[in-house]
Amino acid sequence: VRGCTSCSSTICSDIWSYISEQSSLTEAFCIAILEAASCGLLTVSTRVGGVPEVLPDDMIVLAEPDPEDMVRAVRQAIDILPGIDPQIMHRRMKKLYSWDDVAKRTEIVYDRAMQSSNTNLLDRLPRYLTCGAWAGKLFCLVMIINYLVWCLLEFLQPAEGIEEVPDIGPLHIHSDSVDDQCEAQRN
Repeated sequence: VRGCTSCSSTICSDIWSYISEQSSLTEAFCIAILEAASCGLLTVSTRVGGVPEVLPDDMIVLAEPDPEDMVRAVRQAIDILPGIDPQIMHRRMKKLYSWDDVAKRTEIVYDRAMQSSNTNLLDRLPRYLTCGAWAGKLFCLVMIINYLVWCLLEFLQPAEGIEEVPDIGPLHIHSDSVDDQCEAQRN
């Protein structure tokens, strides 16, 4: 979906907040942290998974996944809060993350994956076994089951009968950035 939304037409539930608290025991990449920072909120979060890499250190206060440490982090955030300008934080977030940039980086990852060597299942199974006494065997079992399901699906509907989507090249060449379109709509 393409388009622009002005701040006046957007209802941000965090508009009456100053600090966003996001606690989790596991987290890969927390979009809620980005949304809070985009609204100009200082974020307090647990130091798990990929969370420490999502925002610069001055935009987030990290704590161990422990209630006492979360209380300490919230107190630290309250002390930092007078030095936080929500508008500056919003502008910084706009420069740090954009969907155009995410799409370009995702395309690079897919291109690299397509260029990697295509090893067969029998060559990969010994690598899975090195993942641990139980985990390695479990990974091998999952891969074998996946392979058998793939063979069944290939039998039911062979790949030759599936229409291939034509390659139209990189999408960012064919369209202006969303920010450029928003700017043009404003003028």
